[in-house]
Amino acid sequence: MDITLLKTFLEVAATGSFVSASDRLFVTQSAVSLRVQRLEDSLGKPLFTRSKAGAELTPAGREFERYALSMIRVWEEARQQVAIPEGFTRSISIGAQYSLWPRLGFRWIDQMQSAMPDLNIRAELGMPDRLTRFLIEGITQIGLLYTPQLRPGLSADMVLEEELVLVASWKGATCDGLTGRYVFVDWGPEFIGAHAIALPDLTNPGLTFSLGAMVAEYAINRQAAAYLPARYVKKYLDSGDLHLVADAPRFPYPVWAVWRTDMEKDVRDMALSKLNLVSSHAEADGDAVLSQLAVLNGDETAEILGEKNDVDDIRS
Repeated sequence: MDITLLKTFLEVAATGSFVSASDRLFVTQSAVSLRVQRLEDSLGKPLFTRSKAGAELTPAGREFERYALSMIRVWEEARQQVAIPEGFTRSISIGAQYSLWPRLGFRWIDQMQSAMPDLNIRAELGMPDRLTRFLIEGITQIGLLYTPQLRPGLSADMVLEEELVLVASWKGATCDGLTGRYVFVDWGPEFIGAHAIALPDLTNPGLTFSLGAMVAEYAINRQAAAYLPARYVKKYLDSGDLHLVADAPRFPYPVWAVWRTDMEKDVRDMALSKLNLVSSHAEADGDAVLSQLAVLNGDETAEILGEKNDVDDIRS
């Protein structure tokens, strides 16, 4: 069975659209249609009901989906096992969003290498949709995400109470003085809703980024202000490249570890225990920033808006 056909089938099933699947796979819509047609011809059954609204799985498609997932998982396990370098006996692939690698992901790798020297580690970078797809397909076994999406065979644990704080590249910035210098970072629907209530004048500044913590470099080089993770910006605060904005609310943005439930138990237990260890240090970095903010505001605590952190709230 052609793995490319299976991945294309699963992408259409996940998005409910041949057009969306083609965008995610970076191929033409006709290529997606051809791949699905080849798969349907091989199985002798239609897998999707096509309409103007999109593509919906047929009963045969729903039945085949679990087999497709299983075949891709077995293929990825075999591919990774064969690729293990000499001197290593086990393998793990982990993924994380951009801002979760510095001071968290890299330190996590250090700890895993020390604890299990025979473990071959592969690291991936991606946005939530890409990392979730990798987890489903077995390309990665554990992912660090801000907005996890649970699927069958995946489980999630919150590992870090991250918070978003407002920073600027000049000293003495206040919320009232950001007009024309504020850039909006799209941290997801919960942040957007809470931000609109707390800071309505800054909701539509004319420049929006969906680049996460990469916006820090933009803010530093262009005299701008933006909301960024407290843990991530600590190094920029220490160096004087960024400064906390007085009287600005902060927003909760927890970090989750999403992992495949069929992982090898001893590798999973080690990886999660080391992740908890490094996350405690990363949380200390965030706490140090929040303490600076409290001092700046002359309060013991700063206002936290949009609190919403139960595991039940994870989108399925």
